[in-house]
Order: sequence, then C-alpha cells, then structure tokens
Amino acid sequence: MTKKVAVGLSGGVDSALSAYLLQKQGYDVVGLTMATWDGSVNMPAVEGREGCYGPSEDKNIEEAKLVADRLGIPHYVVPVAGEYKTKVLDYFRAFRAEYRAGRTPNPCVRCNQSIKFGALQLAARKMGIEFDHFATGHYARLDFQNPDVPFLYQAKDTRKDQTYFLSRLSAEQLSTVLFPLGGMHKDDVKALAAEIGWEDFATKRESQDFIECGDYSVLFEESDQVPGDFVDVSSKVLGKHKGIVNYTVGQRKGLNIGGQKEPLYVVAIDAAKNQVVLGPREALSCMEVSANDLNLMVSESSPLLKGDLSAHIRLGHKGANARIVDIDANRIKVAFDEPQFASAPGQILVLYAGDGVVASGVIEK
Repeated sequence: MTKKVAVGLSGGVDSALSAYLLQKQGYDVVGLTMATWDGSVNMPAVEGREGCYGPSEDKNIEEAKLVADRLGIPHYVVPVAGEYKTKVLDYFRAFRAEYRAGRTPNPCVRCNQSIKFGALQLAARKMGIEFDHFATGHYARLDFQNPDVPFLYQAKDTRKDQTYFLSRLSAEQLSTVLFPLGGMHKDDVKALAAEIGWEDFATKRESQDFIECGDYSVLFEESDQVPGDFVDVSSKVLGKHKGIVNYTVGQRKGLNIGGQKEPLYVVAIDAAKNQVVLGPREALSCMEVSANDLNLMVSESSPLLKGDLSAHIRLGHKGANARIVDIDANRIKVAFDEPQFASAPGQILVLYAGDGVVASGVIEK
C-alpha cells in the first residue's frame, strides 16, 4: 500500500524540492501550509523579505500552492484557530517574558517544537487530512537504530545543517518524520530545481527570519521598554540603556557607550535591577555551562553520555570539546576543555557525539 506523506510547504525551494523528491520516490504526497498571520502584531510588510510569521503570508501560500499545482498534488491551508492560536499567543507571551527576565530565547527552536512538529499536524488531522508521514525541507538526517545511539544526525551539507533548530524534538515527534534533503547539498537542491524547470524557486531569495520584518522589537509592548543603567562588573554606572529587552549577552554593537579604555560587551542582564552589566571580552569566558529542561536523544545508560562530546552553546557556534560532569532527569552541566565565549541564559545547549545529537537543554548559567 502506498504511504501518504504530508509535506510542510512554505513556498521556498527546500520544501518544494522535498515534495518533488518524495513524489518521485513513490509516495502519495499532499501539501500543508500553515496560516498563522492574524494581524494582531503591528508589523510592516517588508518588500523582498519573508519569515514564518508576517503580513506577506498570502504570498507564501500562493507560492506553496504553485508547487502543489506543478506536482498535481492536493494542497491544504491549515488555518490557525482554537488551540493553535492559543499556542501562538502563549508562545509570544513566553517569548516576551524570557526577554524581560534577562534571558535570550531562540524562537525558531521553540516554534519547531510546539508548532511545526506539533500543532500543525494536529490541526491538519482535525481537518480530516490523513497521512502516514510528515516531511519538511530541513537539512538533517534521522536513523532510529537502537536507544543507545542518537536518532537525529547532522545533514550531509554541514553548512546548511539545521539539527540545532531540531534538537528539542522528541523521538515520538520525529518517529514519522522524513527529511528528504538530509543527504543532499544545497547547491545540488538548487541545481535540481533549475533542471526540472523551477528556475523561479532555484533563484528565490531565502530568509531564515522567524518574523518577516526581522525585528523582534515589534513583539514587545511599550511597557517592556523600560530604560535603566548600564553598569560595569563593579556596579559603577556607565550610562543609560533603552530597556533590557534590547540587549543580549555577548553583544558589543549598539551599546552607544563612549569614552571607554577598551571595547565593552554585555556580560550579564540583571532583570531585578533593570541593569545591563558591561565588561571586557574576557569577562564572558566560561569553563562550564548548566542547562535545564533536558531533552535526551539517547538512552540514559548510553555510553556516549560518558565520553567526549561537542557542545554548541548558540546558533553559529562551531562547537567545543566538552564532557558531562552532572546530569539528572531535568538538568545537565558540561565542562569545556577550553574557555568559551558568551554563553547566554535562555539559549540552547546542544551536545553532539560525532554527527549525532545526544542531548539538548535550555542554558541557565
């Protein structure tokens, strides 16, 4: 019996080619595009920019439908209502609360966990759309061999690898997922799009933004923008900041603090005092990182948890040699071989054994 796969179509080349490849492999393919925009956030449409959330959603839906029409597959726009709308609103509240508490959340990681690999599929099934698998254009690989080894692996094209964004997903969430592009390079994906006559998708500008305008400040209210003091590590006042939601640990640009002997960075954010602590680069060095909300992607008894790992403490971090020094049901602490720069509370710690993800957590300190 032919397996049916629902492909999350975003209007971009990666999801388009994923649907194309799965159809060529003999799957019965349907396209799903989530409709999230309700105009509740004061966000301008930006020409030439796209994101997961924004006023240009209709254009993305049209382009996703174009993919479905070219392939001759059904296309469904999954409306965001009821439970899904509640999750989106709650997500924004949590997102704002994290910033107000002086932490720096990663919205794309959270969106994947609760929306793309959660609410979207549930809402589609409630619409009567049946499918055996769910697929996206993410660059990652899956392999469910046994519980002692990872089930999520880096993509063949490590430049485009998206396992950091997927590290919060559970084995249950990923158990029916397909990543058709995991074994391909991005250049080959674009070349294939051009080869099959989809030059418009091959040359389409890409966006990695969570929100269309690229400015998270539109998610905050005026009450979130409370000015306060810039202080140094000894609590000396250096100047005034525009509100702690505008700063992240490790930030150097945009501080507008002059007359200093050396470049200053955001070392910490003290939400209770509404202060942004500044200091030299070396003040951001750390030898250990603690994280909570642990998500294990191997069994608790896996020997991989006792060996050398590569720890990534933010998106774009190349990874550093580390070992787990403490772990329980919900928390983990790792020690690095060498000092690391700018570990920010609220960001995601992802641990790799080779090219497989073994665990992730939300950085505490």
